[in-house]
Amino acid sequence: MKSIVAQGLVKTYRNGQVKALDGLNLDVEEGTVLGILGPNGAGKTTTVRILATLLQPDSGHATVGGIDVVKNPKAVREIIGLSGQYAAVDETLTGWDNLVMFGRLYHLSSKAAESRATELLEQFSLTESAKRPIKTYSGGMRRRLDLAASLIIRPKVLFLDEPTTGLDPRGRMEMWNVIEKLVKEGVTLLLTTQYLDEADQLADEIAVIDHGKVIARGTSDELKSEVGGERVEIVVAEADLIRTREVIDRVTGAKSNLDEGLRKLSAPVSNGGQSLIEVVRELDAANIHPLDIAMKRPSLDDVFMSLTGHAAEEAIAEETAIKKKRGAKK
Repeated sequence: MKSIVAQGLVKTYRNGQVKALDGLNLDVEEGTVLGILGPNGAGKTTTVRILATLLQPDSGHATVGGIDVVKNPKAVREIIGLSGQYAAVDETLTGWDNLVMFGRLYHLSSKAAESRATELLEQFSLTESAKRPIKTYSGGMRRRLDLAASLIIRPKVLFLDEPTTGLDPRGRMEMWNVIEKLVKEGVTLLLTTQYLDEADQLADEIAVIDHGKVIARGTSDELKSEVGGERVEIVVAEADLIRTREVIDRVTGAKSNLDEGLRKLSAPVSNGGQSLIEVVRELDAANIHPLDIAMKRPSLDDVFMSLTGHAAEEAIAEETAIKKKRGAKK
């Protein structure tokens, strides 16, 4: 059963000058995780906001749990949870007070709200800090509390919009563990992320969005296979680059790529380990001694680069620069 369905969603801003979504089609099977990747500005957050009833599309149709998000938004809100890019908690209140407040906003009784707050604080390892003001929490603690707040009503569908943005590696790992537990409990999850390893770790399927459309979809392995198979990568001394390239090209039958700065050569191979063995044998015969040699599978970053024309990190850096420039003008 499809828990989330979006068909032909269109959304424009600035009197139609900016098209955030351009006929986007999307669906998520019940009890699964769909990761959405794409450059900043590709339409990820707009998609989440429409599905979470915070924004209406200009055209198109979408349902969550079989409920139309435009015709019956109240019913949709009763079955979903949403955690955005920034923790939506009151810094002057304690963690306990925040969760109880959210429970009351969802029309839980005082007793039910307090019981649920206690349960979530324990689930997210926040019991010891429950009575501390949020302004004393670390970034990871705030993100966990924000996610806890989105689960007050035990939602069937959960939207996480870049849930680990700004967290350090330890904080990200903690959030991953929490999210994986939720999925095991049967929650349907739509996750947008700017971290390719996050999608690789958490998502059953991945959809790549660019210019408001889904341009590719599949499992992590399926997307990687579209880019190409395995590659042999070799790092050698600068004096050996030319001869090494000749060996690689001859063994693989392909033109190798050269990164002169890293003194690294790489080429696609069709028979994996056997090609690696042949390369090593030929290099030894030519008295070439690699500094490093490995077989590498395509990464999601390779997929991203192939599909969108630039690496994910470049897209993130570009968006950050744009935001700083806008801020300077204010």
